Amino acid sequence: MLKRNLMLALLFIFPAAVNAENYSIGTGGQSGIYYPFGGALAKVWSENVPDVNVTAEVTAASVENTIKVVRGDMIAGIAMGSVVLDAYQGEGKFPAKMPVKTLFALYPNLVHILTLEKSGITSLAQLKGKRISLGAPASGTAVTAASLFESIGIDVKKDIDAVYLNYSETSNALANGQIDAGFMVGGQGLGAVTQIALTHKIKLLSITEQESAAFMNKYPAYSSYDMPAGVYNNVDAVATLSVWNVLVVNATMSDDMAYNLTKTAFENIDDIRKVVKMAEMTTPENATRLQSVPLHAGAQKYFASLTN
Repeated sequence: MLKRNLMLALLFIFPAAVNAENYSIGTGGQSGIYYPFGGALAKVWSENVPDVNVTAEVTAASVENTIKVVRGDMIAGIAMGSVVLDAYQGEGKFPAKMPVKTLFALYPNLVHILTLEKSGITSLAQLKGKRISLGAPASGTAVTAASLFESIGIDVKKDIDAVYLNYSETSNALANGQIDAGFMVGGQGLGAVTQIALTHKIKLLSITEQESAAFMNKYPAYSSYDMPAGVYNNVDAVATLSVWNVLVVNATMSDDMAYNLTKTAFENIDDIRKVVKMAEMTTPENATRLQSVPLHAGAQKYFASLTN
């Protein structure tokens, strides 16, 4: 009887916890920024949104997250804006227009093209005929790498020996001489790049103005970006490309849920920034950086309330 009464008391005191719906947020590999960012979001949502319990799920990142959001397997997913735009327009990996919207933009991803300094590789053109990691399968990195090669006339199926490795696998393979170069598309200060730069002399390849222009003409979600020297150990300034990451949701999400998730994230953004430095760029002012995909109406309601 005592045990039964205790259980009834707990149900009365903590009804939200007992009745909470379980959800997941799609992130990426544990060596990238998506995973800790998603974990921080999951924590503040679980603690502050009524009847919601969210956990961070390790995934192959952008493409997988977007697909799972569309299928209803996830409440939200972190994804590169270019992938979400493809889903919205029914292009690239998506055979038809997908019911996707965004809650807000997070931070910009930078295209990192790594090689060892001793390789002698200094340009994208010199990657032809080489063994290259294009990123994890079904990731935004893999989509970006293939698209960039295509834009400069390199066929990934014929002109390079392509392998598909995640961030940590790419770093290890490069360090062990198993690949000649590798792509990582992530935030400035990416952990997997920082790690290999401490033990090996690496080089990040610059993308020329002509190469950037040809790429951005076809993929307008991207913009040029100058990464300063010193971000990584003994690595000079690099001219590259950037694309904003966003929080993608299913367009059928209720307005109340989208409003509560957005409101809670920004009301607790300082807690998220303690975990992920890149969240310093997650601001209401940057929320609409991916202008080609509409914000969810619930998110719009929250941002409109800030100006009233």
